[in-house]
Amino acid sequence: MNCIICRQAEIIDGFTSIPFERDEMKLIVNAVPAHVCPSCGEAYLDEKVSIKLLQFAEEMSNMGVIEGIHEYSEIVDEIDS
Repeated sequence: MNCIICRQAEIIDGFTSIPFERDEMKLIVNAVPAHVCPSCGEAYLDEKVSIKLLQFAEEMSNMGVIEGIHEYSEIVDEIDS
């Protein structure tokens, strides 16, 4: 599949960082598996990955977490257990 943003390259498997912001909460999740455009850097997530990230962000918000930096592998382990 070609990148829908730049239309210059075919996307490849890689990793990205995803920021979440809600009111005062700021989270960053690093090393998220994604399909990444090598030309412009645009990242595309699979549905399962997106769902896990959103569940995690919601849990952090409900716990009152204000800031945090996490690795995706930690999130998967936490949600799956």
